[in-house]
Amino acid sequence: MFMTGFIGDSPNGHHYDDSAEQIESVFAKMRAVLEQAGFDFQHLVEMTNYHVGLRDHLDKLKCIRANYVKEPFPAWTAIEVAGFVRDGAIVEIQCIAQRA
Repeated sequence: MFMTGFIGDSPNGHHYDDSAEQIESVFAKMRAVLEQAGFDFQHLVEMTNYHVGLRDHLDKLKCIRANYVKEPFPAWTAIEVAGFVRDGAIVEIQCIAQRA
């Protein structure tokens, strides 16, 4: 299953000002989609994260990610970008999940 476009906005479509809240929102959305399809985070085989200000919040992302993504870890790439279509977004994640 290919998933993309997970950004850290609230249910009403506004971005959280706090980077940790944005990142937590991204992972909560990913979990909801994975569960809807009968998957969980252990089914991830690849994650690509796009960041505005990567070094400003990478440690927060790693800590939050550790609450969701466990061994066996998927391939993971983090890329710095200039910006996103949605102003205020600091991270977008795309991932691939596969059944064993």
